[in-house]
Amino acid sequence: MTGLLPGADTTGLPDYLLRLVAAAADLPLRHRTQTATDTARRSAVLVLFGEGPRGADVLLIEKSALLRTHAGQPAFPGGGADPGEDYPVGTALREAQEEAGVDPDGVRVLATLPQLFLGPSDNLVVPVVAWWDDPRDVAVGDPREVARVARVPLADLTDPANRFRVRHPAGYVGPAFGVAGMVVWGFTAALLDAVLEAAGLARPWDVRDVRPLSAAGARPAAAPGALGEGGAEDAAAPTVADGTTGDAATSTVPRR
Repeated sequence: MTGLLPGADTTGLPDYLLRLVAAAADLPLRHRTQTATDTARRSAVLVLFGEGPRGADVLLIEKSALLRTHAGQPAFPGGGADPGEDYPVGTALREAQEEAGVDPDGVRVLATLPQLFLGPSDNLVVPVVAWWDDPRDVAVGDPREVARVARVPLADLTDPANRFRVRHPAGYVGPAFGVAGMVVWGFTAALLDAVLEAAGLARPWDVRDVRPLSAAGARPAAAPGALGEGGAEDAAAPTVADGTTGDAATSTVPRR
């Protein structure tokens, strides 16, 4: 089922999120036209919105540089389904807890977006949209898998100065965001692009600005379109937990 989940509570949600949920079944997602293989792994990502220190934001992680695939790449929390779990909602919540310390009890799950088949990694991904009713500290889970966790303000994502396109050495050209000291590209950027448009937040930006992926500051990857694709922080930077300190419970958002 795509769209608002049965029994989902939309009370008090911001207008942009209500617009996104209403348009969930009709998101302009390029990957949705691909046919999944019989071997595709069921996966889910959590698109978690909340109200942070700098206003409305969304949760992203940065993969560890130690990973064999997609090392250092920004992504939504997510991964493959475990046997017997409540897929896709249970999968998305479990992964967000493991990767970013998100307490499922403080999250209001709202809707699912159209499933997306990602050929290079043979993943069939369902994005799960949620609202953070009770925002807590973001924290790096396993530092072998996650380098950073960031609550990225939507204002930064919609700022035309942070928007451009990247060209992968394999020929892929797609949207990108330069935010939180990361270059968000590939699947994650394409999904963000569609989400911002459906939420009525998108602003015009220069699509003629196309940068080679390595020159844009992103770490190279084997191929775009895989699950999880897609400097010093100052007082104006997004809320970030950095796993390089060795403290997986780095406090970044005051508890309420």
